Amino acid sequence: MTDPRQTARAIDALRRGWPIRIGALALLPIETADAVRLAAFDAGGIASVLLSAGRAATLKLANQREAAAPDAPVLVDRAPWIDFAAATALADPQLDLATPLKGPFRAIHVDHPEDAAAALRLARIAGLLPAYFALPGGAGDVSIDPADIDAHEEAVRLTIAARARLPVAHAEDAEIVAFRTPESPGEHIALLIGEPNGQAPLVRLHSECLTGDALGSLKCDCGPQLDAAIKAIEASGWGILLYLRQEGRGIGLVNKLRAYALQDQGFDTVDANTRLGFAIDARDFGVAARMLKLLGQDEVRLLTNNPAKVAGLEQAGIRVAERVAHALPPNRHNERYLATKRDRTGHQL
Repeated sequence: MTDPRQTARAIDALRRGWPIRIGALALLPIETADAVRLAAFDAGGIASVLLSAGRAATLKLANQREAAAPDAPVLVDRAPWIDFAAATALADPQLDLATPLKGPFRAIHVDHPEDAAAALRLARIAGLLPAYFALPGGAGDVSIDPADIDAHEEAVRLTIAARARLPVAHAEDAEIVAFRTPESPGEHIALLIGEPNGQAPLVRLHSECLTGDALGSLKCDCGPQLDAAIKAIEASGWGILLYLRQEGRGIGLVNKLRAYALQDQGFDTVDANTRLGFAIDARDFGVAARMLKLLGQDEVRLLTNNPAKVAGLEQAGIRVAERVAHALPPNRHNERYLATKRDRTGHQL
């Protein structure tokens, strides 16, 4: 029987730089640990470095087939020169220009691929770089089963926590509803605008974007999309804005800023995510489907340019009666970003 509480404990341990154990693998997070903890974790200096295929491809350690799944696990043999500093440089592509890598590095067989893949998923949930020292049979402060991580992400555990009237700019007749799971610290939000009128509501799935929504970033179109969505739903007479806590397409704020730094080095948004070791899009639209079902809605008109959102909702049991285009003009800072979404992720702008 799975215990999602163990995943919450493991996330806390990872953020503190403590070792954990997933299945047969003991793991020390490279981003939050240090050389002293590494010495205690692996006195013999034999722990391999676990990376994602996306990052390994950057280091020429993964073939094209592996690189096609950027969040798949790759193990790097522990050469004598791979100390903690070298492992940090292996893990973080932001350091590639500043830290020449010694090498050569050698990828080795992954004996526990399911456990290793679960470790990379857990790093994403924790908002950390997907990189560890991995030691089969070693000890960890928290031990979990890979199934615990899957249970932690299950949308079915989402429930309504609170709701209240909330007049907002562009939609004074609105109600806010908060959703959460017992384990996750963040809450997803729904903004119900207008009153049900017997028609399928106009629905917008909006992933959290602190830089765009709150700070007015011009690197993306998130802030203007949010405002335009509220206006469009208000004009339609009835609809729902879902505000999903899936910053940076599901990789978290810190990793999104790392992706921004890579974009400043010339990489587009897709390559930046994969170089960091993440999937191109790690969001779970099953969460949005669960929110809609809790609100009594199983059919929607979806305000989006992203076919993946349509497919994600329909796969989770929500009928999309119509896709309503949601395009805004670019600015000189986000022209390339919008072109990448069109050309590489199938957005119909």
